Amino acid sequence: MAHNSDKTTLQSRQVFAEWLESCRRGGTLARSTMAIGIVVLDHLRRECPTSKDKALSARGEVRGARSDLGGTLETYGIPRTLVRETADPQGHQDGLRLLEALDWGNQLLPLSAGERDALLSSLIAALATPANLRPKRQNLKLLLDKREAPAAWVHTIMQTAADRSWGVVEQHLVGATLERRFKTAQIPNRPARPNDKQTSGEGDFPIRTLVYHVAANPRRNDMQKCRSDLAVGKHPVLIVPTDHENKTRVLAQDEGIDTQISLFSIENFVAFKIMHLAIEEKKKSFTVLKEIVEIYNRRLKEVETDLSLQIEIQ
Repeated sequence: MAHNSDKTTLQSRQVFAEWLESCRRGGTLARSTMAIGIVVLDHLRRECPTSKDKALSARGEVRGARSDLGGTLETYGIPRTLVRETADPQGHQDGLRLLEALDWGNQLLPLSAGERDALLSSLIAALATPANLRPKRQNLKLLLDKREAPAAWVHTIMQTAADRSWGVVEQHLVGATLERRFKTAQIPNRPARPNDKQTSGEGDFPIRTLVYHVAANPRRNDMQKCRSDLAVGKHPVLIVPTDHENKTRVLAQDEGIDTQISLFSIENFVAFKIMHLAIEEKKKSFTVLKEIVEIYNRRLKEVETDLSLQIEIQ
């Protein structure tokens, strides 16, 4: 049953990502299309599946995209002034295509009510991301010096993504590294959440007795999650950007758990795994890095909508 749910979730995310990409014209997602997508997904949150009669007006427009639009946008933290109403015929056509792509919600029926709501909420959050209102950006293109140390390569990745990652690159880079290191383990792959918020107390990557937490901007909530791990006999491993290591140590000390958790910078964590694998498998470190990046790009495409965060090593 869980396998069917995972498959349905993955397929639905792919359908959504393809729809979103098809809606970009001149590299830009129109605000009317963003608003229509939110209205459509909100329809499915309230009633799934829906029908043509319920979702569309007699004129073939998506219901709720005119006078009721402001209230719907505010529900998801978007100012009602961003889009007054959607009269653009193209926007309504985009909404219809999304409904049809999801088979009016029938595609989501294998999911439980909770799983379905979580999926739809995450898709709405993806639409509401400011990145979707800007021109399409190029992938993260990196020119790396093979003579440098692995930590320097990872640092370059982090610096290149610094102004646009919002935790996405950090989470998926660590996830890809763990997948490359632990080939027989199931490494969860979930969308990165703004401000590192999780919908449950589970860490990003639980592996046996270890629980890996990736925090692009560590805060007290991350310490509380580590404390929860300790309470059930798990060992928390907190992975943060180098610039936040000292701040994280202070937070851990304030929580009284600084001697009970393992803390690594993302740069050193990934670099150490690269060197370990290179020695173990008799490969060059740069080859291992490229393998990790390949896994990173696959994981990113499976669950995220901003595919400009793919990494290209030149």
